[in-house]
Order: sequence, then C-alpha cells, then structure tokens
Amino acid sequence: MESNTVIGLEIHIQLLTDSKIFCNCSTDYIDREPNSHTCPVCLGLPGALPVLNKKVVELALKTALALNCHINRTNIFHRKHYFYPDLPKGYQISQHDQPLAVNGFLEIEMEEPLENKKIRINRIHMEEDAGKLIHLEKDGAAVCSLVDYNRSGIPLLEIVTEPDIQSPQEAIVFLQKLRNIVQYLGVCDGNLESGSMRCDANISIREENSGRLGTKTEIKNMNSFKAIKEALDYEVMRQRKLIEQGDKVSQETRRWDEESGETVFMRSKERAQDYRYFPEPDLLPLTIEQSWIDGIKKNIPELPAERKERFMVDYHLSGYDANRLVEVKPLGDYFEKAAKSYNNYKKLANWILGELLHYLGEENIGMEKSPVSPSALVGLLKLIDQDVISVKIAKNIFEQMFKTGQSAAVLVQNSGFTQISNEKEIDGIIRIVLRDNPETVQDFASGKEKAIHFLVGQVMRHTKGRAQPDMVLNLIKERITEI
Repeated sequence: MESNTVIGLEIHIQLLTDSKIFCNCSTDYIDREPNSHTCPVCLGLPGALPVLNKKVVELALKTALALNCHINRTNIFHRKHYFYPDLPKGYQISQHDQPLAVNGFLEIEMEEPLENKKIRINRIHMEEDAGKLIHLEKDGAAVCSLVDYNRSGIPLLEIVTEPDIQSPQEAIVFLQKLRNIVQYLGVCDGNLESGSMRCDANISIREENSGRLGTKTEIKNMNSFKAIKEALDYEVMRQRKLIEQGDKVSQETRRWDEESGETVFMRSKERAQDYRYFPEPDLLPLTIEQSWIDGIKKNIPELPAERKERFMVDYHLSGYDANRLVEVKPLGDYFEKAAKSYNNYKKLANWILGELLHYLGEENIGMEKSPVSPSALVGLLKLIDQDVISVKIAKNIFEQMFKTGQSAAVLVQNSGFTQISNEKEIDGIIRIVLRDNPETVQDFASGKEKAIHFLVGQVMRHTKGRAQPDMVLNLIKERITEI
C-alpha cells in the first residue's frame, strides 16, 4: 500500500550572497574560468582561517523563521570528514549536533486526497559547498577527472525533513512549495537545473505487521522535479519488489540514471560516525541574540500563502487562479503590475495563465524575460474591450507580439485586422449564410438552439474572425424570425 511508503528529504539550497561563506571570494561562479574565484581559505591552504559571513546567517535565519523552526541561540560549526577530490581541505565545515534551527514544519495542500498535511522539519544547518568534478571521456571511456574549486565555499543551507512524506507526489508538492518560499524570501533562486537547489531522498517501506521503518536507501543526482518524481517512483517499486520476493533491502546510496530510468548503486550508506565530526577549532561558537531574530522576523516579506489570500480578496480571483499566479514570484509580480492599469482581473489572469505561459513554456523563456510586458498585455486586452479586435484576432496578435516585441496597436494597424463592427456589412454576409444553409435555419426554427452556433461559425469564417460575435448572434436571430 502507498501508505507504507516512507520518504524523508535532504534539501541543499545555495544562499544568494555576494561572497562565500568563510571568505571574500565571489559567488558568481557559473560559466566562469575554472578556479578563478578561489583563495587560500576556500582552497584549504595551511594557515588560512575561515571568517563567517554575517549575510549567510541572516538568510539562514530568515528561512528558518519562515519554516516555523525553533532557533538555537548557540550554534557550533563542525568538521565533517570525507575525502573527496572536490573538497580541498579533506573535510567540510558544517554543523552537527548544534545546528542553526530545529523542529519546524511546512504545511502542504494535496489534491488527491484533498487535504492539508504538515511535513515536519527536523533541522536546518549552514555549511559550505564543495567544488565540482569534470570528467573527461574519449571514445566513451573515462580519461581523467578535473576539478573546479570555484563552487567550493559557496554558502549552503541544508533542510532536513522528518520521514513524514508518504508518496513521491507528496515529495514533489513539498519541494515545489519550499522552492516557492525561498524564492519569495530572496534567499535562493531555486534553480534545480543549475544545482542551486539540490535534493537527496531517503526511501523505505514500513513493515506491514510491526509498523517499523524498513531499511532505507538514499538517492542522489536528481536535477529536476521530473527526475525526482521518476526516481522516487522507481525506488519505491524496486524496494517493494525485493520485499515481495523475500529479499532484503540494503542500506546504500544510489544515483538516478536518467537514460536507463533506474536507480544505480553508488556506495554503502555512511553513518554519522563515519564522518568523524568534531567542533571546528578555527570558528568560535555563534551566539544569536533575540533582538537579531526579532529584527529579521519583522522584515520577512509576504509569502506565497499570504499572497494567495490577498489575491483572492483584492482581485476576487478563484483559489485555483490565485494559487497558480503565486506559484512563481515573478508571475505574481507580472499580474500585479498589469492589474494596476486593468481591472478585469479574471480576464487578465486567464491571458497570463493561458497565452503568456503557453508561449513562455514553448520557447523555454523565464517570466522575467517575457517579450510581452505587463503594459503591452493590458494594451491588447483594452483593444478587445473596445471592440477593435475579437478574441480570436487578439490571440493571433499576441503571438506576433511575443515574436516581435511590438505593441498590439502597431500590429493591428499594420495588419488591418480590426474587428468588423459595421452592421450593414455583417448583415449582408449573414443573409448569404442563411441562404446557403436552409436546413440549419429550419433546425433552429424548430427548436434546436445549438444549430445557431454553426451559423455563427460560418459568418466568422466568411469574415476571417473579424466580425463581432455578439452582433452576429443577435442579427442571425433577427433574420431567422423574418424568414
């Protein structure tokens, strides 16, 4: 049964600071010359001492408060030992038994079954990121591995949930909501593809008779919500099959192989003692004053749940529309900018969630780089309201706006696609349509009301969608009564 599935998540988010967690090196490392953003501290050279970045703590506190955590007033940093080539010191500065925050929660809304569920957060702690390995191949075989330390020392926040998640779909809903929150807070851009938000998952199957937790496996190497969902689905299925066959599930770390669609063994799972934690001797314990916590709490911005409620009240939107608009902060910002000069909020939401998102998705363009600005969309909608163009023409015009960046007014003027509102001109076309479709006219006259939609469609076809639909409908009814 699905209820026997047990999932816990470990999420790493890169914090949006200008410099690294323990030195002044730039965090702008994407697409930079390898090893160009390094110094003796982040390279772990002898005698180099770390100094904690205050901004890292502020962003970490903001996140912990938004996730309803208890803040530990005294924090201790630890050395976590594991000898990977992407860790130049041979250990990672992290936090172990006295982390930044504990005992939080995040409430998620599930559609099936329709319920709110509280996912507990075990802990949140600060640490430094490792470097990045680049594997070179020739003719499909590994030749050598290079290492880029530009990412080494980038500030990370690790968020660890309790094993409260009971399905892969719940995991996705939780991660999407968490990403939404950190984006609204401005602490992380939430980009899974670039690695600024990363997720490892621990999965086990609860024993049906005893109710005890089964042996868990950890999955790594998932860089999209799609990959996370597929990896979790596969691993749950794999473990169930092993149990059904009477085999044991091994405690191990596995990676997701997107090509084969399978989780693949990496190594046996480490335990806490394997890391040989001990307090970092080069960093004093961090004391967090209550006044600092209170000041950050006052400056936490409006979060998605609050924004959704405001959209429903201020703009009279449905829960569904409001929820979709606040899912990504730039999307909600776009709507609010447009709403300042256009008060048909439902129509505005429909165009943003429909046409705009369709073309952005088709071209894989982020909301911030939309070629159609909020004011440009409003200009198009006002042309519809003024009966200058029909909705059908507007959709064609919108496509051209998206491709060219030109305004609706310019495109309408250049194309000549204005709506026909001349009653005499439309009336002439209607008479032709009625003459050519006597059976449909008779069907409508005998009570088959849906028949009139065919006649309206024929008029719209003759006018290439430029006739006013309401005028066409009313005129057809008038002319049929005259026959």
